[in-house]
Amino acid sequence: MRKAPNRRGHRDSIDIVADILRASLGGAKKTQLMYHCNLSFRQLESYLNLLLEKDLLRCRTVKSSRSSIVFEITEKGQEFLRSYKILKSLIST
Repeated sequence: MRKAPNRRGHRDSIDIVADILRASLGGAKKTQLMYHCNLSFRQLESYLNLLLEKDLLRCRTVKSSRSSIVFEITEKGQEFLRSYKILKSLIST
């Protein structure tokens, strides 16, 4: 039986999606997500496109001295995280 990946080992796409969603709980900019999730810009772009398309994330423009885009988890994304946590607990030993 295959061992579940740890934080330092190989992450599956589903683990990366969960990391991005968790990191966006309070709202996060692209750079924050990149560093928090340890992804390259190209990898992050790919995942953000998927999560936006699937309505797990939304982006909004924050108006301040400089406009910036912030990514926030949606209700559907929160539901994904709850299910992910349950599934991970079922397979971990």
